[in-house]
Amino acid sequence: MIIGDIKKELISENVPKLSKNALLVLEKRYLMKDEDGILIEKPEDLFYRVAENIAQADKIYDSNTDVTALIKEFYIVMSSLDFLPNSPTLMNAGRHLQQLSACFVLPINDSMNSIFETLKNTALIHKSGGGTGFSFSNLRPKNDIVKTTNGVSSGPVSFMQVFNAATEAIKQGGTRRGANMAMLRIDHPDILDFIVCKDKNSSLNNFNISVAITKKFMDALENDANYNLYNPRNGAITGTLSAKEVFNKIVSQAWKNGEPGVVFIDKINDKNPISPNIGQIESTNPCGEQPLLPYESCNLGSINLGHFFKGDDVDWTKLARVVKTAIHFLDNVIDMNNYPISKIGEVTRSNRKIGLGVMGWADLLLYLGIPYDSNYSLLIAEKVMNFIKHESHKASKELAVKRGAFPNFKQSIYANDELIRNATTTTIAPTGTIGLIASASGGIEPIFALVYKRMQCLDNEEMYEINPYFEKLAREKNFYSSDLIDKISKKGSIQEFREIPEKIRKVFVTSHDITPYGHVKMQAVFQKFTDNAVSKTVNFSNGATEEDVKKVYILSYKMGCKGVTVYRDGSRDVQVLNLVNKKENEIQKYSREIKPRSRPKKTKGFTFLMYTGCGKMYVTVNEDDKGACEVFTQLGKSGGCTSSQAEAISRLVSLALRSGVNQYSIINQLKGIRCPSPILSEGKAILSCADAIAKAFESYNKEKVIPPAVQQQKMLVYYDSEHKEKCYSNINLTGACPQCPECGEMLTFTEGCVMCKECGYSKCF
Repeated sequence: MIIGDIKKELISENVPKLSKNALLVLEKRYLMKDEDGILIEKPEDLFYRVAENIAQADKIYDSNTDVTALIKEFYIVMSSLDFLPNSPTLMNAGRHLQQLSACFVLPINDSMNSIFETLKNTALIHKSGGGTGFSFSNLRPKNDIVKTTNGVSSGPVSFMQVFNAATEAIKQGGTRRGANMAMLRIDHPDILDFIVCKDKNSSLNNFNISVAITKKFMDALENDANYNLYNPRNGAITGTLSAKEVFNKIVSQAWKNGEPGVVFIDKINDKNPISPNIGQIESTNPCGEQPLLPYESCNLGSINLGHFFKGDDVDWTKLARVVKTAIHFLDNVIDMNNYPISKIGEVTRSNRKIGLGVMGWADLLLYLGIPYDSNYSLLIAEKVMNFIKHESHKASKELAVKRGAFPNFKQSIYANDELIRNATTTTIAPTGTIGLIASASGGIEPIFALVYKRMQCLDNEEMYEINPYFEKLAREKNFYSSDLIDKISKKGSIQEFREIPEKIRKVFVTSHDITPYGHVKMQAVFQKFTDNAVSKTVNFSNGATEEDVKKVYILSYKMGCKGVTVYRDGSRDVQVLNLVNKKENEIQKYSREIKPRSRPKKTKGFTFLMYTGCGKMYVTVNEDDKGACEVFTQLGKSGGCTSSQAEAISRLVSLALRSGVNQYSIINQLKGIRCPSPILSEGKAILSCADAIAKAFESYNKEKVIPPAVQQQKMLVYYDSEHKEKCYSNINLTGACPQCPECGEMLTFTEGCVMCKECGYSKCF
């Protein structure tokens, strides 16, 4: 039978069952298109393309191998949505790019050569679809001596700005936006600057940040003592800080906007299977679940646990079979990968780390009738993850018999044990986009909402999104009604609705029904049986205190977590758009449309003379009682091409300002645009008319203090006739829009990133 016939038969017998959202995500970001942007691939073609490509690695070890059966095995496990690899593998396997890894860590050493070599490598990785992690701990602190220039250094945070700007300029392969993790050791002299470097939500929007906390620091914190700071240039002690005061600063910032996260770096290195002689782990990937050595990458995949419910138990036989297939698949990915930098390929192959994780954990608990926040759920979690770890190591050892152990085996914790193919086999990733494709709850997170409203794009009508299993039970138990569904969509939780049976209320808990300590306990149980780390967000209500956050950090450390990320509801202006009814303080309707505020009859402002390659430009920035509201430009005679373009830019900027777009976002978009006639003016380069407008706007911000009114505005959304109340959005108009910039749906926040559950858009902050 020829290949075409095999593919046709396989696909016809195993057509993937995908939701509308899954199809939308696949069509927008994964399926192949021709030069005109027309789809030339169906979902089943994608799964076959990936299966066929990854199966070819077996021929490396036996050129006579017939991979037909393996292609079928890989295809079925993906098309059934029992297992999916990380997004770069789905996007790129069998295509020209062939870059298959999601996670990379690059070193940054204390020299300009190293910094900008890493910046170049970062650009290559982002272009290929990967995310990058860095430790900036090796850079000398700000104002430290630089002997080669007799000057002083600018410090790690300043170079983070450089990396952030570079990331902003690169779209990952046209399908994924660049994401970074920045870490700094708690004992670096610039640690206080690092902790607050994302104090404004508009700062470093392409970075998640985490403080690398040491055992010495935690000991000092417990004893209410000071700890030492060290200059990485020479190891000299530069001073001391109160551990309690620094820890409180971290807690305060995390309470305020979710960052920085914390990583317990000594715990990570204590669990590193590779000898310290090979290297120390200094950073993780952008969401924190994958600690890696410098120049190391890792490819991830996740099993959809919601598909392993059988009777009133887990289908352990099926789970063992899928784990074995997934380990084989992920090991093959290492060999089929086209690494963006040769050094990464070398280091990755030396340890052959892979990360098999799970999604649909909350779904499985629902099917089993077990509340997420119960002691029994922790016992099941321990049993499931212990089983996956055992089976994954078993599968890796079987591969080692056929293919050999990873090259650094003798310098690892396994040196006196059986041969094993992979230094690590398990990782719990957030599974945002592949979770959408599989219609599975993300990673090990609880369900965010059982019912919510969204706008139907075609006819602009509201429609309900209901958890399908909850709807099924509601209809079977005869408590389903449109009125109940509407009330649940407003409340977000079913715990107060007595018309729903108590047993169902106990099982169908959402993320905000669970105590923060319940979140930590679940993370700790999964971490106990995970080689790498666990991606998990600890959710707090808006009324949580800094002391609550502090307790979670301490509990996470004591329970053996390798790191922790917290998020207090409403602490970021990019979360799901919550609309508040003054009377009931409930989630209410939302409006897709944001209308610009009206221009007052009288404004006041500043006019700046800017010299451009096209001549003198006068830029006027006017303001109303809420801040800057319009920009006018005058350049040469009216009617000219350049003059009309400057006017068009000004009109669009004015419209954006009155619509609540952050001024600095506008500046960042215009600043740096280059035309054929750049000039120097007052020692500064003016690259174009657009660049001149941006720099005039910067000058305006130096002249004026933005009025408090613009910092937090409430937008009237609709009039609630039932309660005779005006309903407002508590959206912060100076920050990033909480609606998806691509489809307009609501964004959700997890692990320092926002994600659209409608179209799959994501961005890390």
